[in-house]
Amino acid sequence: MKSKIISSVTELFKDWLGESPVSIIKLPETTSGRKYYRLQAGDISAIAVFNNNKRENNAFIYLSNHLRKHSVNVPLIYKVNDKNNVYLIEDLGDMTLNKYLGENKDKDLFTKIAGVIYKRIIDEMPAIQVSASRDLDFSICYPRPEFDYQSIMWDLNYFKYYFLKLAGINFDEQYLEKDFQAFTDYLLEADRNYFLYRDFQSRNIMLKNDKIYFIDYQGGRRGALQYDLASLLFEAKTHLSYELREELLDYYITVNSKRKNFNSKEFIRYYPGYIFIRMIQAMGAYGFRGYFERKTFYLNSIPYAVRNLNWLLSNYDLKVKMPELSGCLQKITNSELLKEYEQHQAEFVISINSFSYKSGMPQDNSENGGGFVFDCRAMPNPGRYAQYSQLTGKDKSVVDFLEQEQEVRKFLDNAYSIVKASIINYQARNFTNLMINFGCTGGRHRSVYFSEQLANRIRHDFNIKIKLRHRALENMS
Repeated sequence: MKSKIISSVTELFKDWLGESPVSIIKLPETTSGRKYYRLQAGDISAIAVFNNNKRENNAFIYLSNHLRKHSVNVPLIYKVNDKNNVYLIEDLGDMTLNKYLGENKDKDLFTKIAGVIYKRIIDEMPAIQVSASRDLDFSICYPRPEFDYQSIMWDLNYFKYYFLKLAGINFDEQYLEKDFQAFTDYLLEADRNYFLYRDFQSRNIMLKNDKIYFIDYQGGRRGALQYDLASLLFEAKTHLSYELREELLDYYITVNSKRKNFNSKEFIRYYPGYIFIRMIQAMGAYGFRGYFERKTFYLNSIPYAVRNLNWLLSNYDLKVKMPELSGCLQKITNSELLKEYEQHQAEFVISINSFSYKSGMPQDNSENGGGFVFDCRAMPNPGRYAQYSQLTGKDKSVVDFLEQEQEVRKFLDNAYSIVKASIINYQARNFTNLMINFGCTGGRHRSVYFSEQLANRIRHDFNIKIKLRHRALENMS
């Protein structure tokens, strides 16, 4: 199957550009089952998407074209092959809002930075939610044309079976079902004649060239305005303060109040309910991916969701009586089992080493094992020239010598592409170590250069601790 997918995306790229891709890099897996590849030829790149679900593909392609028509920044659709279930879209890079916030979360300016970006996003929401809904064919939406009774009950039962039961939260099923009915009836009272993005969260918002782009809206459908704002502001791990969330809620109301049909009182009346249903949906996903599939990334998201839930229960009053469901939510905040996930997560450390093959490769003493060893001996060797022989890969003249060689630049680009994919994957899986080694003949020039340059690239793209060691240089000192 893999070779068929590669063949299909290669053929599609060639049909679009007129030449075959020079490189094909598989991007990290997502929970959706879709497969993503970055294809490049020279300075041109595109993202190929493989997905066996034709209805979902059709929804994404239709919504992409429709949203662009309403001046929403979404990826361009370059080429589609319905028969092979692949399509080619614009490459928006790797800087998601989630990643950007993660890189700035420890800075004093975090609240200011986040506030500015989130207000820019909110400025875009009327075009997405209101303008685009006016002439949208909701019958194409997947899996349902609207966020209706059936959709809400799916989310509530997902929460019941994959979170409450697996987390050991006791409940009376008959009473809980009665509350589900009451809660659903209350949510369906809200005005639902807008486009609901469905997964409007930081991993689906991209930052590129000082512009904001939106991705992964294939689950969009008709629904209420409140849902997407709740998704954006109450995402579990974005580290937004509750004061900032309230400020952004006020800003959203101010932006939308410019529309004559917007009723701020009605919006506020149903907003808490949509925060709860979105949080319930998210906890169901954490339970399924964490407890059932044993993916620790989702288990480690639970404490953030519980913290949000505890704040909501203390600050918002739902306008509907749901004693059994409310009791379950309270039990979640008091659960000793769930408190175990509050334990501090181990820091992710990347070890980068340069070495001489004459002395053998560095030993990995971490629990993870694995990692990478790159052999630099095929690269041009500065050590053969007298003017460089006593220098190292950290000296400017050696760096200049190596960087004038195209094969050196290509080697570094390829090495980083491979390593970067693993970093993203390891972070998602809560690994604590990744070892990367560069070896050359003497361990002074090429391996040192590549180790230093790779460390610089990682520091630029990630907020990760790096241990950089040059073994051959240590032995000389």
